[in-house]
Amino acid sequence: MEWINRYIDRPLLDGAASGLRTWHIRCGKDPEQWEPTWHLCMLSLLLIVAAHYLRGSELVLCASAVAILALPSVYKLVFIWKAVNTYARREYVLHKKRALIKRQTEWSVRMAVLFVSASLPFLAWIVDSAGRFFLLGASLWFVLTIPVKFFLQAAEPPEPDEGDRSFQNTIVLG
Repeated sequence: MEWINRYIDRPLLDGAASGLRTWHIRCGKDPEQWEPTWHLCMLSLLLIVAAHYLRGSELVLCASAVAILALPSVYKLVFIWKAVNTYARREYVLHKKRALIKRQTEWSVRMAVLFVSASLPFLAWIVDSAGRFFLLGASLWFVLTIPVKFFLQAAEPPEPDEGDRSFQNTIVLG
């Protein structure tokens, strides 16, 4: 268990935390927006790949599935953008508490998701070409989005002033 924690879970959590920090510094936005944005980018990538390989009703089925999968992320982004877009000390403390709880209580869920993500693309072999592409796309969607979601939720959030451009300018000028 210690080996898994040290060499798999901790580096992935640190990577997710540095990704959140980079997102917050570059965009100056709430770290909560990164997961739905990542999800929509991966769905767009899958739709582009599907348009390259599929035609006709298979493409329509795939595009419909991608649209349905995109709805929760679009709703989440619209809801976040309509709310007051401030990421201050209060939000940071709430995100940090939630991340700490998720980090401690959902360790086995993160490991199970990683195991399924690692093995799922190898199980996506069906004789029917439409079914094979659909299952391959679904497994790629799972691999590219679900582990990211779990690790981003458990990652250490960035400090609120790391994304404040006036704070950065003060440090550079001062």
